[in-house]
Amino acid sequence: MNSQALPEWANRIAVFDTETTGLDLKTSRIVTATIVELDADGNVVVDRPEWLADPEIEIPEVASNVHGITTEMARAEGRNYKEVISEILDVMRDCFARGIPVVAYNAPYDFTILYHQAIALGLEPIAEPMPVFDPLVVDKTFDKFRKGKRKLEIVAEFYQVALDDAHNSKADAIAAGRVGLAIMKAHVDKLPASAAELHNSQIGWAKEIDESFAKWMINNVDKNFKASPGWPIKHESQA
Repeated sequence: MNSQALPEWANRIAVFDTETTGLDLKTSRIVTATIVELDADGNVVVDRPEWLADPEIEIPEVASNVHGITTEMARAEGRNYKEVISEILDVMRDCFARGIPVVAYNAPYDFTILYHQAIALGLEPIAEPMPVFDPLVVDKTFDKFRKGKRKLEIVAEFYQVALDDAHNSKADAIAAGRVGLAIMKAHVDKLPASAAELHNSQIGWAKEIDESFAKWMINNVDKNFKASPGWPIKHESQA
């Protein structure tokens, strides 16, 4: 299916990914981040360098093993943490102001961490990022019964999207954007007329996915499991 079949809003997308100091959405800090823009064929049309920040804390070895950035590297080569977060927020706001949908795979991870880091640094957070396109949510909704895990590397392989440097924020961001485009082209008949409509639909879809996962966890793993609701920003679960 060619790119002309996509709705007008899909002709330009921004892609966003972070690599961080950990998995805790409230306290983890951003180490690297990427926001670039792609056309409907997945070509990079607005390139930006990957941000490398000094998070001003130790980067745990388990995190360094994932993304390859050590504490020593971040201190030697990383930029001022507050400046980096401020720049990410500025670029993100510019994309939204131009009406460009921002693609982030498992969007609540990146957007929730960015939200909490902005607050921690005394910066104005993006409390309601919109429009966001989360290929993970859309793929799980449009192709609900496909077997297998939905990690980016696996879904990229399914949609025949190259991902040669997984857990590099730029490689992951671009791959996520190309996966998103592939999903749209495979399910173009299900796409709404506007990015805002797709955004609003994902709020409900993500809630259904979270509730289904919580039910499975309670029945199979931990009867006291509490889901953290919210998309594209997670809120603390109700105790």
